[in-house]
Amino acid sequence: MASTRNKNTFGNYYLQQRSFDLAKKYNTYQNSQYGQAFTPALPSVGITPSHMPNNTLSQNPTEIESSLFGINSTNLVAPRAPLKAELKSVPTVSYFDRLPVFMPNPLVIEDKQRPFPIG
Repeated sequence: MASTRNKNTFGNYYLQQRSFDLAKKYNTYQNSQYGQAFTPALPSVGITPSHMPNNTLSQNPTEIESSLFGINSTNLVAPRAPLKAELKSVPTVSYFDRLPVFMPNPLVIEDKQRPFPIG
């Protein structure tokens, strides 16, 4: 008996495969919100980074994390060698111009200079 449903047509098969392909491209896009930045940098002041991939700051992030958590630290058969962290330098970016801070020289902080609270 022949199938009379639309799911067995060439057009629907192509549409479903295209949908799978687009979903795979969306999920594996390297520069998505969960991926890597085009030019990774740390802000100089004012904004804290919300997410950075673990390989942005070092060459061996997995070994560093394993060492910090103490994984394989009690292995008496084959003790692990001391870890040498291979850190990367990340440039800083300034998003706005700041005015210079002027401090008196010498800085003298006198007590009893705050207003007395009246209550």
